[in-house]
This record gives sequence, structure tokens and C-alpha cells, in this order.
Amino acid sequence: MAEEEWAPSGIDITTPSVARVYDFFLGGKDNFAVDRQVAEMVLTVAPDAPEAGKANREFLGRVVRYLVEEAGIRQFIDIGSGLPTAGNVHEIAQASAPGAKVVYVDNDPIVLVHGRALLAADDSTTVIQADLRNPEEILAHPVVGELIDFEQPVGLLLFAILHHLRDDEEPSGIAARLIQALPAGSHVVISHFHNPGAERPEVAAQATAAEKIFNETLGTGRWRTRAEILAFFGDLELVEPGLVPLPEWRPGPDDHAEPGITYYTFVGAVGRKN
Repeated sequence: MAEEEWAPSGIDITTPSVARVYDFFLGGKDNFAVDRQVAEMVLTVAPDAPEAGKANREFLGRVVRYLVEEAGIRQFIDIGSGLPTAGNVHEIAQASAPGAKVVYVDNDPIVLVHGRALLAADDSTTVIQADLRNPEEILAHPVVGELIDFEQPVGLLLFAILHHLRDDEEPSGIAARLIQALPAGSHVVISHFHNPGAERPEVAAQATAAEKIFNETLGTGRWRTRAEILAFFGDLELVEPGLVPLPEWRPGPDDHAEPGITYYTFVGAVGRKN
């Protein structure tokens, strides 16, 4: 495989990457055979996984537009941003508010390579390599300090990232620390894999099977309960309609994703810090 595929220096193409697997599901080209092998395994239990990925991107688009146009947010921190694709946060935000600032954060070096190339001419947007497991590293990063004013409301974006933290990595504590650093008026967005349990037994079984594949291949993946996901928001005020399947959060006429069995296993919400 290494002889047939090329990657920038420092990029490991022998180990699957969460960012690159998502890239594959979104129809991107920045993935390798090892990532596609994992994706094919996921497709055996969730054949509509690409639609779930699209639903997450459409949710991102609707949320960012809401935060800019209705909540007045002008600066964003997108943690676990993944590889650049159609409809990036800065593109959506700046379409409504030119000059809106965005810091992308990811721990995958390939994201840094592609992100810097994309943002070379944009001084209001940047990308840093850091890990959500170390929130202090992100908050204290000099580039974050240069671009983000923590005296003004911030949009903290945690799309499809907290479910890649194990319970023993204390994701609730990490989310709480990040929220603590935000001023009043800030908004926190979370999309997360969801196991509906006894309410939808067939869907719960699929979620359990998908979780097994993720943990055996990518090393991470937790389909959490509704209560567990809501706990990440702490005492934030949830924006209507609350925590719902992604296609149900203020759907728009331009949304086309049609998740099947994954419909109830990928949910999201927006919380406001008062």
C-alpha cells in the first residue's frame, strides 16, 4: 500500500484516521486504503453512513448560519474540524458576516497540511494541531489567543468529536472546562453518536454493532444515551428544538441528506451560555 499511495511527510497511511474515514464518507479524496477498509466495515452495519455524514455537514451549515445571523456570533472555535470539504465553517460564517474569525483545531497532521493550504490567504481564519483531550492546550494556544477574544461571545463547535473520547478520558470534564472559558452569550454546538436503547431496539442493536467496529478499527467510538449527551451541555440553555436527530434541527429547503437506520443514532443540539 505504501508503494502505491503517497502522503505528505509525517502522515501515517498504515493506521486509519477518523478524519480521513469521514472524508471518505463525504466523497472526499484525502483518504487512503486503510481508511477505506474501515469505512467498508462500517458500511456493513450502517449502509447509509455517507448520508449520516452529509446530515452532519448540513446540520453544521444550518447551525453556523443561525449563530451568525440570529445569535450575532462573529468568532468560532471548531474542534475536531476534520479535513476541509464543501461548506467549511469560515465560508458559511463569512458569507453572512465578512471578517468572522474561525480557529480550526484537529489532532490529525493531515488536517493541518490541507487546512493551511486552504487558508493561506485568509488572515481571519487559521488551523492548529491540538487534541481535545487537552483543553488547556487549546485555550492557551497563542494562535487562539491572537484570533479569539474571550471577552466576546464565541461559537464552540464540537461536531462528531466527543463520541471519539472514551468514558475514562472524562469527556464531560473536558466539555465543562471549555464551556467555563466562554463568556456569556457564547453558544456550544454538539453532534454525537446516539444509542436510543429500549426505545428503538433495532436501532440500538445497529448502534452497538457500529460501536464495536469503531473500537476495533479506529480505537474510539461511543454511542451514548440521550442523558449522557445532554450532560455535556451542563447548565446551558438549549436552543429550540433541543437535542434531536440531525435532520430535525431547523431543517431548510436545501437539505438533501436522507439517513436510514442511522437517523436516530446521530443527534445534535445547540446550547447558549447565559
